[in-house]
Amino acid sequence: MSSAVTTSPPPQPPTTTEPARVQRSLVSRLLGRPEIGALAAAIAIFIFFFVIAPPFRTLPALSTVLYASSTIGIVAVAVALLMIGGEFDLSAGVAVATAALASAMISYQFSLNAWVGVLISLVIALMIGFVNGYLVVRTGIPSFLITLSTFFVLQGVNLGVTKLITGTVATTDISGLDGFSSAHAIFASDLNLGFITLKITVVWWLVFVAVATWILLRTRTGNWIFASGGNADSARAVGVPVPKVKIGLFMGVAFLAWFLGQHLLFNFNTVQAGQGVGNEFIYIIAAVVGGALLTGGYGSAIGSALGAFIFGMVTQGIVFAGWDPNWFKAFLGAMLLLAVLVNLYVKNYASQRR
Repeated sequence: MSSAVTTSPPPQPPTTTEPARVQRSLVSRLLGRPEIGALAAAIAIFIFFFVIAPPFRTLPALSTVLYASSTIGIVAVAVALLMIGGEFDLSAGVAVATAALASAMISYQFSLNAWVGVLISLVIALMIGFVNGYLVVRTGIPSFLITLSTFFVLQGVNLGVTKLITGTVATTDISGLDGFSSAHAIFASDLNLGFITLKITVVWWLVFVAVATWILLRTRTGNWIFASGGNADSARAVGVPVPKVKIGLFMGVAFLAWFLGQHLLFNFNTVQAGQGVGNEFIYIIAAVVGGALLTGGYGSAIGSALGAFIFGMVTQGIVFAGWDPNWFKAFLGAMLLLAVLVNLYVKNYASQRR
């Protein structure tokens, strides 16, 4: 007697419906970029001075503008990354002078090769950055206060030590030291491109912007920087090494401050002890104009470059136009306030628009 065997059909795998990806419009994607406001401002300011100041239209003028921009933009790159990470460094300006003074006096007073002073000053600069970052993450004191204290300490040390050793407030000319020529070629040489001559700082500036952009957008460290500045507690909860990130960012500012200090030293052969005071605010302004928020978690390295370029155009454009340069600081303050308002508006508009 046979019995029919019935088999049940194999169970079908559950069908999952993937949520439809929301496609943002081109306008929303463009407005979502931190540097879009600075780009529009840079174009407008360039056209403005191009029209009203005939000397501004020449290639030598462009070279001058780019050089002025690079001396701000080099440090502003690192300051922008630090601000994205949620911190400030008010000692960046005097740290430039500290690095230059240390390099010059160590090499000259001990009759050493210029490169010895360069390398020792790099160690000193990185130590300053490490101490700033370490104190911020260990004490919980706002970086504004920590680095303001460092600002006064470095300013006093710069003036006091320089006066004690040299008898003046400037270092001795070091152009006769061994290694000066090669160091000058790295930090302060001119590049003749045939149609225009550029300071090498312009090239280094673009390199630093490219590296910083790659770090922010293509590496895990970049994600950590944004997370640390956006919400440090949430970042720690998901395993982000927030203290290491912040200390590294402070050391990054110190490194680029050291680099600019070496340029100033080898470009002018000597350096004044009081140099750099006040420049820390210009670095911050360049970063803010470039789209960095004062609250952290938002900004870009390209934006800082555009902010520095705006600074360079305005400082030189006022001269080329024959205006009273005393009005520049008033313009700088108005530009900072306008940039903060525009950046907040663009960020909120881009987040709401689809």
